[in-house]
Amino acid sequence: MNFRDFEKLDPNLLPGLLNTALRNDCDSLDDLVRTHDLDEMALIRKLNELGYEYLSGINQIRPIRKDR
Repeated sequence: MNFRDFEKLDPNLLPGLLNTALRNDCDSLDDLVRTHDLDEMALIRKLNELGYEYLSGINQIRPIRKDR
């Protein structure tokens, strides 16, 4: 999958597609952005706008917890 146009991907699909790539192909967010030649800060901003964050301990994109 080409994530270079992640800004244009359906926001309902983006977290799931990223999690699939993290689970199947990449060991970390750093690995994912290097593999797909992405702007890491832009991706993190987009995820935050959508209410998601990357959790390195489980290598997944998850909804931001409101209780923290």
